[in-house]
Amino acid sequence: MNTENNPNSVSYQTSIFAVYLVTSILVSSKLNMKKTALFPGSFDPFTKGHEAIVHKALSVFDHVIILLAENTSKQTMFSLEKRMEHIAGIFEDNHSVSVQKFSGLTVDFCKQQNIKHIIRGLRDSKDFQYERSIAHINFELGGGIETVFFLTDLHLSAINSSIVREIYKNQGNINQFVTRPALLV
Repeated sequence: MNTENNPNSVSYQTSIFAVYLVTSILVSSKLNMKKTALFPGSFDPFTKGHEAIVHKALSVFDHVIILLAENTSKQTMFSLEKRMEHIAGIFEDNHSVSVQKFSGLTVDFCKQQNIKHIIRGLRDSKDFQYERSIAHINFELGGGIETVFFLTDLHLSAINSSIVREIYKNQGNINQFVTRPALLV
């Protein structure tokens, strides 16, 4: 009698237990994997609105990578290095947030890092119309990378980087719009 296929044999039960153990470890490791999301942008500068979106995203994701796009065709006011230092300084005590830079398509970075979700903040329906198109393209190019939208807090919805740059350029105080602005200059 073949004991390998006999459900009452020790070797059969040991094999079943080994399969169960390996499956449990694989499922357990899958469940313990960090859910990472990407928050890409030029962040020139990173405003309190952006900061609030990161905090909202951390209620859903274990880790958020803030990705500064190295966009050579876009003229920025603050250098890439200063923007990275500024954002890193804001989140220096939060190990669930990291800051990186990348030149290329956002979906390519996602693929390289095995990231399945992109975060975007929405202030109004105009933002949604614009971001929805990009989300669809990212989904197609990225092989299923989803975009997760978070609404900006109402009291922060008027803040945008263009207005903050204009205030700064005209020697205005940007403290109420940007956390730790001294890190930018």
